[in-house]
Amino acid sequence: MRAVVTRVSSASVTVSGSVVGSLPSPGLLVLLGVARDDGPDDVAWLARKIWGLRILEEEQSASDVHAPILVVSQFTLYGDARKGRRPSWTAAAPAELSEPLYLAFCDELERLGAHVERGVFGAHMHVASVNDGPVTLLLESPRG
Repeated sequence: MRAVVTRVSSASVTVSGSVVGSLPSPGLLVLLGVARDDGPDDVAWLARKIWGLRILEEEQSASDVHAPILVVSQFTLYGDARKGRRPSWTAAAPAELSEPLYLAFCDELERLGAHVERGVFGAHMHVASVNDGPVTLLLESPRG
């Protein structure tokens, strides 16, 4: 599982002209990609990691200040463009595997205490954000 985590002062997701998720206050924007071999252990590890990351003001975590988190599915994080000009998506999990893990990831963050806003899985989305810092990290769950 792969995530791009950005500290933001605001962020929102719009689908078909309607805002479907937005941060009511500064927090984290998480773009989440799911690989073919990801599972529940990856979900739990990455949710805990992001909830506890000390990347907010004064080295606080989202859990310290109850910062909201906007999670957007992003299969393109597993695009491979090393050869040619057209990326390959073979490492990304198909929707029937990745959607349940995306939803489980959001649910796990909520179980940990996060206020989670979501994009719409599989939809064409417009993601707007105001990066704060900027602070952006690429995280990957450990592989067995």
